Amino acid sequence: QVQLVESGGGLVQAGGSLRLSCAASGRTFSSFPMGWFRQAPGKERDFVASISRRGLTTNYVDSVKGRFTISRDNAKNTVYLQMDSLKPEDTAVYYCAATDLVLGTPAQADNYNYWGQGTQVTLSS
Repeated sequence: QVQLVESGGGLVQAGGSLRLSCAASGRTFSSFPMGWFRQAPGKERDFVASISRRGLTTNYVDSVKGRFTISRDNAKNTVYLQMDSLKPEDTAVYYCAATDLVLGTPAQADNYNYWGQGTQVTLSS
């Protein structure tokens, strides 16, 4: 009953920036935590960042701390991932996720029960 659609992916040079967006519809957006995950070719899906219902608390995997920023605008039913100082190892399909199973800022994929279709982020050079 929650639909998520990611956008903003593309090809970007190492050291560059990109902002991903995730638009939500269906149930009340502010009722659940949101997260970003990524899956590189041949790899398992990995946690990137999460944010609490009102956006007051955030959680990041160590490898993106200081480079990525997750935020949300509940009035626009949208969550964002601002990615700066991008590295080749950031290349992946990025997925937006939501959950009505738990609160806080979950980092485990199976804590989320709603997923977007993914958007490709590719680093060059």
